[in-house]
Amino acid sequence: MTEPVLPPHGRVANRDNSPRTKARKRALDILFESELRERSTVETLADRVALAEPPVRPFTIDLVEGYLDHADAIDGVLADSLADGWTLMRMNRIDRNLARIAIYELLHTDTPQRVAIAEAVDLAAELSTDDSPAFVNAVLARATDVLRRRTPASDADEAAEAGADDAPVSAGESAPSASSPSGGSDASHPAPDPTGDPAQG
Repeated sequence: MTEPVLPPHGRVANRDNSPRTKARKRALDILFESELRERSTVETLADRVALAEPPVRPFTIDLVEGYLDHADAIDGVLADSLADGWTLMRMNRIDRNLARIAIYELLHTDTPQRVAIAEAVDLAAELSTDDSPAFVNAVLARATDVLRRRTPASDADEAAEAGADDAPVSAGESAPSASSPSGGSDASHPAPDPTGDPAQG
């Protein structure tokens, strides 16, 4: 199996603008806005559903509510996937919430592993800093290792048989270390606000 490799400029071209890609982007929008405005994510989601401009897709609701239902576990995996010296709050808001969405998909949906990672990397390329695609790629590659270590052997064997082609992205081969200061902290790389994008259906 060949591993996906980031292009020389560090970005992965978004493969398409599928309904699920749009739903992920909208979920990011809701999580990002809630953090930025220090507002309940439940309230933000409810307002977006009620406003329906554009209508909120069911997969967006699943991603947002799924993260909220499993926030402690997901943030624990994410924290364990960061290099020494990094914390969740040192990550910029876009990268942090993209990683949360991807880890939720890895844990609780039927999204193939490679797809969950590639979608997060693509959205990082579109919405975050120049260094974010490689950073998110590296963090999620580590997250798959963390999840593998936490999975009982019998479950791991079963998952391997069901998705043998869904190999994790290799942080060593396809992305620089997430410990690099260029990974995208709020202080050094202000992230653009995705909430104003009317196309985030």
